[in-house]
Amino acid sequence: MFATQVKKLFVYSALVGMAASMSSNALAQTSAAATYPNKPIKLLVGFAPGGGTDAAARTIAIKLTEILGQTVVVDNKPGAGGNIAADLVAKAPGDGYTIGLANIGSLAVNPHMPNGTPYNTLKDFAMLGNGVSFGNVLVVKTDSDIKTFAHYLVAAKNADKPLFYGSSGFGSAGHMSGELLKQRANTTAQHINYKGGGPAMNGLLGGEIQAIFASAPTAIPLIKAGKLRALAVTGAKRAADLPDVPTIAELGFPGYLATNWYSFIAPASTPPAIVKKLNAAIVSAINDQATLTRLSAQGMEPDPSTSEEMRAFVTKEYDTWGKVARTLKF
Repeated sequence: MFATQVKKLFVYSALVGMAASMSSNALAQTSAAATYPNKPIKLLVGFAPGGGTDAAARTIAIKLTEILGQTVVVDNKPGAGGNIAADLVAKAPGDGYTIGLANIGSLAVNPHMPNGTPYNTLKDFAMLGNGVSFGNVLVVKTDSDIKTFAHYLVAAKNADKPLFYGSSGFGSAGHMSGELLKQRANTTAQHINYKGGGPAMNGLLGGEIQAIFASAPTAIPLIKAGKLRALAVTGAKRAADLPDVPTIAELGFPGYLATNWYSFIAPASTPPAIVKKLNAAIVSAINDQATLTRLSAQGMEPDPSTSEEMRAFVTKEYDTWGKVARTLKF
């Protein structure tokens, strides 16, 4: 009987200790959230400067800095189609001082690619909220012999002279746009992988490749400057800034759709109170009129959301692109 009582006392003491520890952790998290942020915040971007993700991050970071009262520093960590930056976020301390702006590739496509990702999209991140969305634009240089989308298809089917198209990275929306068209149109176009939309555009302008499925923010300024010719857009509807450029669906491929999006992430261990504070700041930053104007001028459609809405959206995209990826051959 004495042994039984001792065992019960031990269990009771252990439970009390666990409860005290949990209470202490909760208090610590509450205290941290109350004083957050008290130092600069790093916003990791998985692509080189000059591309769409970088442009969106820097535009939104301006207002985030003002709202949070601490500098939000954009830190470019290009490579592996955005996976390097996403993995750094996943493995960072969950204190709210390392967050990321990830895209469709790193969160929804790359996990289904042959090499996978070193993180689990649905388990390793706190979803801070959606950022922006937009279609991609198939572009060539203005002096290219490819004058129309029909010309592009002819060139892309010429086995004797391969057509090389670029994108911002393996698994990116641009890459998937090209692979989906390659599959639907039965072309032999070859993909060239770059570490961001900026380097890919330099590759096109420098003659390394013949075309790019570029993000709207990267392509539109150069189209308006007369350096690029837009052949088609990959979204469900024509881009507001490119009303005369048809969708690929309009050009003989009904149902074709490949849109891009950027969303904010943090380590999964980030306290809910800090996630809530960051979400509120992100939504306010995106809805700021100056931010809206800058994003729209770059061809981006603001798409702020709650963290719960982002999780539901990313989960759906993860499942959708998983099914697509399994049908493609790389």
